[in-house]
Amino acid sequence: MRRAARLTFSLLTLFPELLRPFTQEALLGKAQGKGLLDYRLIDLRDYAGNKHHKVDDPPYGGGAGMVIRVDVVERALADLQAQDPPDEVILLSPAGPRFDQRTAEELSGKRHIALLCGRYEGFDARSESLITRELSLGDFVMMGGEAAAACVLEAVGRLVPGVIGDEESHRQDSFSSGLLDYPEYTRPAEWQGQAVPDVLLGGNHAAIERWRRDQALGRTLSRRPDLLALASLTPQDSAALLTLGVSDEQLSAWGAPPPPKVKPRRKRGG
Repeated sequence: MRRAARLTFSLLTLFPELLRPFTQEALLGKAQGKGLLDYRLIDLRDYAGNKHHKVDDPPYGGGAGMVIRVDVVERALADLQAQDPPDEVILLSPAGPRFDQRTAEELSGKRHIALLCGRYEGFDARSESLITRELSLGDFVMMGGEAAAACVLEAVGRLVPGVIGDEESHRQDSFSSGLLDYPEYTRPAEWQGQAVPDVLLGGNHAAIERWRRDQALGRTLSRRPDLLALASLTPQDSAALLTLGVSDEQLSAWGAPPPPKVKPRRKRGG
């Protein structure tokens, strides 16, 4: 008997072949072979209820485009519930809250997640009564939910224990620590006049760790300062940010702790 995966994704879509490569290639494909992840590609057209597999109709009240019918969604989800009830039924929609790393971490602890991918003008609004939440990738419009589902699939799936060989690697990634990631370097040590920072070549692991943290702070400050209000900052981080030009008032607004007090050096006796 096949052992149940740690996390199953059910992907409800009109275009299952758009998502199939994400379930078969690279680490996500290997994770299925290991029994860590499982994927079900569910074609909504199979639940159309008519011989032409037509799932949409013009909107009541007029307007451009077509709307996916609620009865199609209901039949597909009822069938899924009868086989293996999902913990979450997520509609990928620009109306939902922004998908982020904290949400990915939360979802990685689930057993079964269903992702509902829209097309055309979206779903009949009554479909919202059949879901547990909505999620959005951001404030822009795409042609369908499949690309968004692929992003959720990768962001959540990689956090399931065993999917990534080095468990420590995803803890150091951008957003996992609340900051952007520090810059990485590899060979050659010098390229077109640009050298790898000396600290990375010296073998002092404590100095390397502090340098990486300071670089992450600097990058976040210059590129995504909004993240600093949510990050878990240390007194040493506060000291580093002060050297980067951040004011005491701004540190206080972010809720950052005060920097370490510098002990006065004792004068030697004559």
